[in-house]
Parts: sequence; structure tokens; C-alpha cells
Amino acid sequence: MRNSPIESGSTPPERDLVDRLDALFERIAVWSFDHRLVVLALSIGLLAGGAWLASLVRFDNSLAAWFDRSDPAFVAYLDFRDEFGSDEVAYIVYEAPGVEHGPWNLDVMRRIETLTAALEAEVPFVREVKSLTNAELMVPVPDGLEIVTIEDDFPDTQAQLLERRERFLSKPFLVGGLLSEDGRYAAVSVEMEGSSIDPIEALRLDPDGGNALDNLYPQASYHPIEAILARPEYDGIVFHHTGDVALNATMNTITAEEAVTLGGLCFAVVGVILALFFRSPLGVLGPLAVVFLSIMLSVSVIGLLGFELGFMFTMVPTLLIAVGVADGVHIVAEFRALAAELGSRRKALERTMALVATPCLLTSVTTAAGFSAMTIAPIKAISEFGVYAAAGILAAFVLSVSVLPVCLSFGRSFGDPKVLAARSKGGRRTVAALVSVARFAVRQRRAILVVSALLTVVSIAGALQLTVDSNFLDDFSDQVPVRRATLLADEVMGGSASIVYVFDSHETEGVKNPAVLREIERVSEIALENPQLVRKTYSAATVLRDINKTFHDDDPDFDVIPDQRDLVGQYLLLYELSGGQEIEEFLSGDFSRAVLEVRIAIVASSRMAELADRVEAALAVEPLEATTVQQTGMASLWIRLMDYITTSQINGFLLAFGAISVALCLVFRSVPIGLVAMIPNLAPVLLTLGGMGWTGVPLDYVRLLIAPVAIGIAVDDTIHHITRFRYEFRRLGNYEEALVASMAGVGRALVITSVVLVCGFLVFTFSVLDAQVSFGLLLATTIVIALAADFLLMPALVLTLEPFGPETAPQESGDPT
Repeated sequence: MRNSPIESGSTPPERDLVDRLDALFERIAVWSFDHRLVVLALSIGLLAGGAWLASLVRFDNSLAAWFDRSDPAFVAYLDFRDEFGSDEVAYIVYEAPGVEHGPWNLDVMRRIETLTAALEAEVPFVREVKSLTNAELMVPVPDGLEIVTIEDDFPDTQAQLLERRERFLSKPFLVGGLLSEDGRYAAVSVEMEGSSIDPIEALRLDPDGGNALDNLYPQASYHPIEAILARPEYDGIVFHHTGDVALNATMNTITAEEAVTLGGLCFAVVGVILALFFRSPLGVLGPLAVVFLSIMLSVSVIGLLGFELGFMFTMVPTLLIAVGVADGVHIVAEFRALAAELGSRRKALERTMALVATPCLLTSVTTAAGFSAMTIAPIKAISEFGVYAAAGILAAFVLSVSVLPVCLSFGRSFGDPKVLAARSKGGRRTVAALVSVARFAVRQRRAILVVSALLTVVSIAGALQLTVDSNFLDDFSDQVPVRRATLLADEVMGGSASIVYVFDSHETEGVKNPAVLREIERVSEIALENPQLVRKTYSAATVLRDINKTFHDDDPDFDVIPDQRDLVGQYLLLYELSGGQEIEEFLSGDFSRAVLEVRIAIVASSRMAELADRVEAALAVEPLEATTVQQTGMASLWIRLMDYITTSQINGFLLAFGAISVALCLVFRSVPIGLVAMIPNLAPVLLTLGGMGWTGVPLDYVRLLIAPVAIGIAVDDTIHHITRFRYEFRRLGNYEEALVASMAGVGRALVITSVVLVCGFLVFTFSVLDAQVSFGLLLATTIVIALAADFLLMPALVLTLEPFGPETAPQESGDPT
């Protein structure tokens, strides 16, 4: 019979922190057993309180959710928004396949006119709706110009409408925005007055309707748009709905749904695995109950701290199920073995906690440290994720040593002790297989170390080739309609994203200075030198060129910026008196500042950064003189996000590695033991990152979690193994025998937890978000490598370095085989 460190007849020479923690958890287990009703009542209270706090949170997957409001790039974006209004749109590209003249069919145009009116009247948070029917078209008239729209003078015949088409196609300002170059596609742009970054009170459709997803912008705008587009009167017109509203709303919906569906699937998968291994209802329901409560407490932290649910939260239920169940697996496995041996649930729980609870505490603390390392990230969503994920991990541990013992305290009589003892360890074949692995590690320790060193070198070389890149559109798989719609819009129109340059003349009406307008034109031309990326540019200079050309009877020689300031002012007045309004979007109220909008496809942030760098480099060679310029807009935020990914990955990994190493050294009161425990956990992380580097998989705002989270999770099995290894060495006095005893004691639990983690993370492959699929695959691969390192590399290091001290005479003999 194996004695615990507390009850052993020969107490170790020093009573270190681990020993004291063992004694503490023994007392906690006994108290929980004796006060089962109190623990259950507290659990129900936690569940009720957590449900109430969870009702306070809302979903937000806008780009603003990734930035702190004090971030300089985000402050610049807010300033731009405050001055020039919301830049969020619902962008609807449409076609009429099989209909003669497509969008320019007379009947189709009439229906688009009714659609434009319906969208403007019925969709909440709308500022203006633009389509071919109400688009400004400048036409020359004697000694001036006139601005006309199709809806104001609707053509009577198809021929008249086709004549309008030719005029539209001749206007660069319209082509690429509301009309494709070949005229086959057209678009409706629903410009919003609302924005996802507005205060929650401003986002509610019904002020008293709470924070339910459908009562908040953008969902409150997206669903009415979809309902209008689906009306029978628009049959035959094919709509492709994209833009900020559609992308953000779709991500919100997927995030909310997958947090439930993937979490539920993970529950089911883990439940089946536990049932196969433990064949006991309590062995399944106990750990799952603990995890369910920990998820609820994690959401409670979000509500308590005023955070918002977003893309990152989708991962939390699955992560907590996969990671949180690990503590339960070790507790249940050890409890079943001791219950079979002792015949008493109370004594078995007492002894189980003395053996297992401290390693569970260490694994929870180190895993939480891995997540907490993300709190230093400058990316808001990642930083908040580090807080509530770490809180969930720690909650799972507290519940595992309090609620789980209560669950295990109930049950029938034990039956035949010999049968139960054999089953609890997985049977003789399982023990024999684990012992064989231990013997192999003993025989091949040098070869294991050499191979590990070679793999480390190769992995480091691969990790050095890692690239940092992000593409929001690539988060969606091809089965998500908004992805297909966005790709089509990027292909046939002017692009779905934009980099914005704000020019400041530093004087009232300074934009009327031709020198200012020419500088805007110059930056536009620099951007357009990259035709594979830049599709269109829009600015006040574009409108003024059109005014000048139209005023001179569409003479192409006058498609230039006017040379005189007074003439610019006269043109602007003439344009305003003619009813023109488009130019207002690009000018501040006092005409001191102007906007250049560079339209691009939604591409990798590295390509956006290349464009921004080219513009910056050109302006460094030949600086602007009449203005100063600042880059902003959504694409600019993506570029800044890419910079943050690099620093977050490096700093997060170093912080997690350092914090976990220090914690282990302090707990074991031994630097050698702490470092030996950490070395095997570098291997899976390096191999994963190295594999990403060699195969060209970039780091993005999701994969940046791989290193800190992986090292926090991978170290769990190492802690259980090395803690038992150390305990068995102090009992047996021999490294090789201690390894065999440790493998026989905890090896099966390590396999079970690894299987649970791998299967749990593989649940992410059922996501419709490709970012989550790759994250799950990478983490599952890391766990498999980590198990191999724990079974082979860690024993080889311990046998070689002997961190527990010199071998001694055994306190107790015995061979688990």
C-alpha cells in the first residue's frame, strides 16, 4: 500500500511548500466531504450569480474591439470619425443574370429605385443610401453645369436609360463605387450614422430592449437589410451583401452560435472519452459539472469588468472544457485506484487530494500564467482574453478541489477491490505499456537527448522564418456567404477596404488652395502606382476635376485641378448651388482639412503595410509643403495590429516562460527541478512554431496565442509527471525505479488528459472560421508533441541531470509491474 507524503512513516527531511500544500488539500477534501450540502448550495449560488452577470455582456467583433481607446492609432481614427462621420457601410453589389442590359434594364432600375427608398426608410441607423437611381451625375449646360439623378428624371424608354449608362461609365467617380467598369454589376451603398465603436446606449434599437444581439447595431441593421433584399419584388436580381455591417454582424452571429455549438460538441466529445476511460457516471458528470461552472464564472468576469464578448471568446468554452477537465481526470483516476484499495470514499478522497491536488494547483497556476501573459498585449481583445481565460482556469481548479470531491462522495458500494484496482489503472496491459515506455527512456536517454537537440535546432531555424500577417476576410471559410460576396465586390468594384489620408492645411478654407489639392492628387497618384492592390481613390480633388471638365463641356483637357484659388471657390459654390453634396464627405466644415480615400481589396495586412510604406517613402524624398498628412482608416488599424502581433508573440511567450519557470523553482525550492520541468515544454512550442515557419503559415491575431497558451497547457502533464517522479524518488531512492513507478502511477492519467485536450481542440475544426480551425489543429499537434516530450525527453533529462539529488537507500520497495 502506497503511503502519502503526509501519512508516510518516514517524513522527508525537509517539509517544503509542496508538502504543506498536500496537507492543506487533504483538509479541504475532508471538509468538502463532511459539508456536502454547503458546497452544493454555494455552487448553485455561483451559477445563479454568474448567469446574472453574463446577461450584462454584449458581442462586439468590430475592429475597434481590438484596440484600446487610448491607442494613438485608434485616437486618430476616432478624430477622423468625429470630423467626417461614420465610415461604416452596408455594401450591396447586384446583378441581373439573364436579363437584357443587366442592372441597366429599365424594369430592374425601377425596382432598384424602390429598394433604395425601402432601405433608407426601414433600416435603423442609416444616414444615407446611394444607388444608381440617386447618384449625382454632372452634365454640362451653357455657361455652367447641372447635377441630375435618374430618380428625378426617370427615363421613359430603355434607349434613354442606356444613354445614361454611357454618361455614368464616363465618370471615374462613379465607376468602381456604384458601377463596375463593364456595366454588368452595380451597387447600393448604405451609409450608416451608427458605428460599432459607439457607446452601448447608442447602439440599441430599442432603448429599453437590453443588450440582446438582435437589439444592437450592426445586427439591428443587418437583418432588416437581408429581409428587404429577400422580398419577392426583387426576384431575378442577385444580391451580394458585404461591407462593414455584413462582415461585423456575421462575425457576431458566428461567435455567439459557435460559443454554444462548439462548446456543446466539446462537452459531448469529452464526456464520451471520460465514459470510455472511467466507465462511471460520476467520473463523467463530476469533471463536466466543474467545467460548466468555470465557464459561467469566466463569463461572469467579463460582465463584472465591463468587457465585451467577441471572436476570442468563442475559444473559451472549448479551451476551458479541454483544460479544466484535466484536473478532474487526475483526481478521478487517483480516487478510483485508492477507493479500490481502501474501500472508503472519505479516506480515498483524503489521500487523493494529498497526492494530486498540489500538482493540479501548479498546472492551473502555470496554465493561467500562460493565458495571463496575454494581458500585456497592446491588442485589447487579446489582453481581455488573457484576463477572463486565466480566471476560468483558476476557477476550474478551485471547483475541482471542492465541488468534484462532493460529486465523488456519492455512489454505490465498491465491489471486488482487485477488479476495481486493475480497472482503475487501465489493466495490466496498460501498465505494462507505460512501464515499457519508461524502460525505453532509461535505455535510450542519450539518443533521446541528441534527437531532441537536433529537432530543436531545426525548429529554431523554422521559427526564425515566421511571418506576421492578418487578413480578416480569411477568418471566414468559403461556406460563409459574406466571404464570397466580399471577394466578388473586391473583384468587380473598387475594393471593400480603404486607407484614409487626412490632409491639414492649417488654415480656414485652406483646401481651396490649388497647391493643397495638387498634394492630395500627388498622394493619390503614388497610391495608384500599385494597380494590383489599389482600385480607386476618392477625394475633393477628384470632384473638382470633374467639375472643371464638366464646366468646359466635358473637354478632357480640363480634367485637371484649377490653377487659381478664386476659381476653386467659384466652382465649389456653383456645385453647391446646383445641388451637389458628394464633396462634403471629403471636406471638413471649415474647409481646412480634406480626406483622400484609397480603396483597396481586403488583403493581407502586410500588403496594406507595403502600400503605406511606399507612400511614406515617396513623401520622405519629396515632402509635402502646403499640408501635413496623417494616415488613418480601417486598413491603417489593421497595419498597426500587425505590428502588435509581433510584440505580443515575443513578449507573451517570454513572460509566460519566465513566470512559469520562476513559479516551479519557487514551489520545488530548486532551480534544477524547475528548469528541468520547463525544458521539455519548449520542445512542443518550438516544433509547432518551427513547423509554421517551414510551411509558411503566418502568425495572425489568433495564432499569436499559440506560444504562450501552448506552453501554459503543455507544462501541465510535465508537472504531474515530475511531481510524482520526485515523490517516488524520495520513496524509492533510485531514479530508474522512480521513473517506472511514476509512469505506472500517473501515465494513464497523462494519456487521458492528452486525449481529452487533443479531441477538445480538434472540435475547433468544425468551426466555419478558418482562423479557429488552424488554431485548433496547431494546439492539438502541440499537445501530442508535449506528451511525447513528457514520456521521453523529461525522463531522459532527469536521469542525466539527477535534479532530485543523489540516490539513497529505498524507504519502501516495490515494483508496479
